Amino acid sequence: MANISYDDFAKLDIRVAKIVSVEPIPGKTRIIKGSIELGSETRDVIIGGAQYYNPEELVGKTVIAIVNLEPKTLAGIQSNAMLLAADVNDKPFWLTVNEDVPPGSAIK
Repeated sequence: MANISYDDFAKLDIRVAKIVSVEPIPGKTRIIKGSIELGSETRDVIIGGAQYYNPEELVGKTVIAIVNLEPKTLAGIQSNAMLLAADVNDKPFWLTVNEDVPPGSAIK
């Protein structure tokens, strides 16, 4: 994989987010629709790995999100952020923080 410059990294707006709601997407088993809180705003996102988690397990979870990617539409739903996860055999393990960090806090 190619190296990127610090300037490229600095373009990413990475923040702490809290998953506030999730709902199934009709006809989909691997993705669900979620809403994340980023401090003063809430955004819709597509969350992968739905086959591994009950929706109730995700609500209230603190995660890390890239919030300045171009929106992407999947299954007719616009996703306005990307949740970061470690991928182990196609199962996502959501990146988080150990302390009580407010949603919307910047990751640098």
